[in-house]
Amino acid sequence: MEPPLVRGPWRTAVVYNLLFRASAETMTTIAAEPRHLGARIGMTSVLHTWGSAMTHHPHIHMGVPGGGLSPDGNRWVSCRPGFLMPVKVLGALFRRLFLEGLAALHRQGRLRFFGARAGLADPAAFAAHLAPLRRADWVVYAKPPFGGPEQAPAYLSRYTHRVAISNNRLVSADAQTVAFTWKDYRAPERRRRRVMRLATGEFIRRFLIHVLPDGFHRIRHYGFLASAARRR
Repeated sequence: MEPPLVRGPWRTAVVYNLLFRASAETMTTIAAEPRHLGARIGMTSVLHTWGSAMTHHPHIHMGVPGGGLSPDGNRWVSCRPGFLMPVKVLGALFRRLFLEGLAALHRQGRLRFFGARAGLADPAAFAAHLAPLRRADWVVYAKPPFGGPEQAPAYLSRYTHRVAISNNRLVSADAQTVAFTWKDYRAPERRRRRVMRLATGEFIRRFLIHVLPDGFHRIRHYGFLASAARRR
């Protein structure tokens, strides 16, 4: 799940925490409704902050089992084959929860704005900035399930054991320039792989965007996969 607003100036733990919280609450709330799944689900959430070009692109990857525990906790409730929950319903709730949380952070004075965005510190300006996002469709992207449980750790490890770029994407580097491969998803499939060359200082700047605050947990577990639930 990716809120469009987070691409702006709020590269802080408070907004990343909100991103985790809103996405997890969205999933657990909709799953608990009897007309959708009627179960208590679990999930593993991973924060991913970069796009292929190392730009700031925060979003959450989730691994979710195909069902959950019944309300009384005595049986397993499976989802329908090939379908977990409606993505449009998820997107609408995620939009509301994230924007409400963002507005609350602003009221509490926990957001900071700099440069061209400094004017958003004003409550009226901030509310006006959020208004179009309340009307926009927020898209939750759901992928087909893994081929099996063995594939789940391999998939998640791609996002948990590196920051921004892997060594095999580096083409060249010197004191002036760094070149690396990236994918342009706007291009046709066969022409997506390209080489980007950045000034070394810009490459370092982009890389450091994705270094998380000390002690910040980029992998979190919710629902019946949360540590408190497992202890019970």
